[in-house]
Amino acid sequence: MPPLPRYTQQPWTETYSEIIDVRSSSEFAEDHIPGAINLPVLDDEERAQVGTIYKQVCPFTARKIGAALVSKNISQHLTQHFAEKQKDYHPLLYCWRGGQRSNSMALVLTQIGWRVTLLEGGYKTYRAYVRNQLEHLSEKFTYQILCGLTGSGKTHILHQMRQYGAQVLDLEALANHRGSLLGEEWEGKPSPQPSQKYFESLLLQQLQSFNPAETVWLESESNKIGQVYLPPSLWEKMKQASCVEIHLPITQRVQFLLQEYPHLTTHPDILKAKLEKLKSRYGKEKLSEWYQLIDAGKWEFFVQDMLQFHYDPTYSKSMKRDFTKVERSLSIPDLSNTSLDTLLDSLLPNQVTANL
Repeated sequence: MPPLPRYTQQPWTETYSEIIDVRSSSEFAEDHIPGAINLPVLDDEERAQVGTIYKQVCPFTARKIGAALVSKNISQHLTQHFAEKQKDYHPLLYCWRGGQRSNSMALVLTQIGWRVTLLEGGYKTYRAYVRNQLEHLSEKFTYQILCGLTGSGKTHILHQMRQYGAQVLDLEALANHRGSLLGEEWEGKPSPQPSQKYFESLLLQQLQSFNPAETVWLESESNKIGQVYLPPSLWEKMKQASCVEIHLPITQRVQFLLQEYPHLTTHPDILKAKLEKLKSRYGKEKLSEWYQLIDAGKWEFFVQDMLQFHYDPTYSKSMKRDFTKVERSLSIPDLSNTSLDTLLDSLLPNQVTANL
C-alpha cells in the first residue's frame, strides 16, 4: 500500500529532493520559500474562473470544474517535470493554506510511490515563521556599519571583505536596488525589485547562514531601499552599531560612479525623468542646469554637481540622524587593488593575514 503524505510545520529542519509551490504564478512571484520551484495545479486564469463560478453559480459546480483543471495540470506535470524522478525522490509540497491544491498533487505522487511531505498550514505557516524569525534573529548579531559619501565604493569594499571571509549582509543586492534616487538596477532595462515579502524571505535566508559569534558587516542604508523596507528589529540594531567611515576624493568618486552606472549615460531621457522627482526640492532652474550638462555630455561635471548639491548633503543629514557612532575614519586615495589591500588590512587584520 502506498504511504500517505506526512505533514510538517517545520520544513526548514529537514532536507528535501525539491520544494514545490503549487500555487499560481502570481502568488509564487509575490513570495515563496527560497529555492522552491513553481508547479501550479491551477494557473491565475483558472483560479479566477473557479472562484467566480464558486461565488456566482454554486460551489459544487466550481469543485467539478476545478477538479478537472487540477487533474489536467497535474497530468502535464507528471509527463514533464516528474517523468525522470527516481524512487528515492522526496519532495516538500505547499499551497496557500495547505489545503486542496497541495493535497491533490500529494495524493497522486504518493500513489506513484514517492515519499511526500506537506507543509501544514501552507504558505501562511511559512510566512508566520519568517516574520517571527526576523523579529528575533536580527537581534542576535553584532553589526559593523561601513559609511561613506555616495561613490565611496562601500558595496565594492564589502564584496572584497566577503572574499576574505567576512560576514557581509548586502542589503542592496537582496533588494535589487542601490538605495538612492538613481539606484534602480538595470539589465538592458529596469530590473524589478522583489516584493516586500520576498525581500524578507531572502533576508532571513541570508541571516540564517551567518555565525552569531562573528561580526556582520553592512553599509549605511536607509530603512527603505527603493520600495522595500528593512524589518524594524534590524533597523534599530543598525542604528545602534558602530561605524567605520571611508573617505575618497571626489574626483575618484565621480569616476567610480560613471563606471558603476553606465546605463544612465546611455539612457539620458530616463535619467531626466528620474531627476524630475527633485524639481519640488531644488526648483526648475537647477533641474535645467543638470539637463544642460546631460545634453552636452559633460558627465563628470553633472555627477560632481549631483554629489555636491544633492547626495552629499542628504548623506550628511542621514548620518547625523541615524548613524552617530563613527568610531573610525579611514582615507584612501582611490579604489585600486593596492589601496583596497591597505584598507582591508586595517578593517580585517586577522582575515587578511590568514589569506596571505
